[in-house]
Amino acid sequence: MSFFVLGLNHKTAPLSLRERVAFGPENIHSALDELRQQEGIQEACILSTCNRTELYCVVATGGEGRVREWWQRHRHVRSEELAGCLYQHQDDEAVRHLMRVACGLDSLVLGEPQILGQLKQAVDQARQQGGLKALLGRLFERTFSIAKRVRTETGIGAHGVSVAFVAVSLARQIFADMSRIRVLLIGAGETIELAGRHLSALKAGKMTVANRTLQRAQAIAGEWGADVITLDEIPECLSDIDMVISSTASPLPLLGKGLIERILRQRRHRPMLLIDLAVPRDIEPEVGELADAYLYSVDDLQDIVAENQSARQQAARQAELLIGEERQRFMSWYRALPTQEQIRRYREQALSWQQDEVQRAVQLLQQGQPAEAILNELAHRLTNKLLHAPTEALRQAGESGDRETLAILSQALGLDSRSGVER
Repeated sequence: MSFFVLGLNHKTAPLSLRERVAFGPENIHSALDELRQQEGIQEACILSTCNRTELYCVVATGGEGRVREWWQRHRHVRSEELAGCLYQHQDDEAVRHLMRVACGLDSLVLGEPQILGQLKQAVDQARQQGGLKALLGRLFERTFSIAKRVRTETGIGAHGVSVAFVAVSLARQIFADMSRIRVLLIGAGETIELAGRHLSALKAGKMTVANRTLQRAQAIAGEWGADVITLDEIPECLSDIDMVISSTASPLPLLGKGLIERILRQRRHRPMLLIDLAVPRDIEPEVGELADAYLYSVDDLQDIVAENQSARQQAARQAELLIGEERQRFMSWYRALPTQEQIRRYREQALSWQQDEVQRAVQLLQQGQPAEAILNELAHRLTNKLLHAPTEALRQAGESGDRETLAILSQALGLDSRSGVER
């Protein structure tokens, strides 16, 4: 049996192909059942996200090819379409890959935490369907443990690496109570959507989304319970806004110095935080000259992002060391599994001899024979039984000149292989 990972991700395959081979909520249940029924596949778990699809399996010899064949057949993809896009790992490298994925070291955004939650969902699904047994179950258990250590001991997720995250972090430093601020998000693209999610997670106060088309604004605002307005309505609500985050594709600024100056007078010079993430700019740079307007451009935040990215890279190097240690411990456990049965049988045999000899000694004592003689005979008989097999193995290795076996036996028996005397 061996661990086997087959997959593709954002680094190896375009979105068009990732979409075709992915497993959605509507078919992952039946797909997992079907995968487990393939010959040579003992355990299985399917991880499928927007950025990666991976099959984690325990397979018998030859099972690796069947995993690939099944995937292609199930998703109706030809092998030539997958050429150069798939990667596969086995045993030691499979364990390392899984642990790196769980810790966010293989993600589009280094150290992002979402993948760990997605992986846990995939494992829960596989466990409910009987896809996890002793091997994969133990592997995922150790993987989640090391992911927790990486999070707590390296701080890899402590430094935001998106301008949206940094923008919201900046607001937390400026406003003492996020629940009391009013936020205006201008635009409805990915950056604004991400900023809205961060603000919602921090339980920011009233949020309003302004966009050229209300339909698109409503599509993202509903997630946070935010109001929606058009761009033309911005001047009407701006006097109540404490924080503006803007990211549109407008070729001209949407907020000028004159407008903000007038709004600040209406606010009785209560300060405003304005974060312009657009290129070209949505807010005239002269707004930053106003005493109560705190304006940050995308370049200002990019410097912070770069610093945070560097900090995450350093944390990632620490994480790799922790993963290496955990992988070695897990693989030592895994490689020792085949010997567990032999150890159990050897111990049972020794205990059986012990019981036999003790029972014989008790019978002789009951017959009135001398205790000292009985004890000496018990020790002699038990010692002979325990020494017979290793003594015979040593003799055969010596007669055949098998120095390697002699060295192994000597080490196992606690002997000095050079002098033949006990250490």
